[in-house]
Amino acid sequence: MTIVSLCLVAVGLALIIYGAVRAREPYRRYMALREQDANVARYEAWRGGVRSNDRTGASVAMAVLRRQALIGVGIVVAGVVVLAIGLAVK
Repeated sequence: MTIVSLCLVAVGLALIIYGAVRAREPYRRYMALREQDANVARYEAWRGGVRSNDRTGASVAMAVLRRQALIGVGIVVAGVVVLAIGLAVK
């Protein structure tokens, strides 16, 4: 392996690790909010209340967290591409 391919492999691995770390916490918080939202929906259905489809603070927070997690996943994908290029370069 040449110096260039080793550098690309190192950068690819660093991007994969950075993206995974960056995506983990927003994804965990997003899933917790989604579970809480599902609990509220079940409670309101049990109670017989009508749930409005208006945007709430929780839905805005879920959208922000989803976007942050997707950015982290994008970084991981970029790292995989760089890693593959590094392995292909001779």
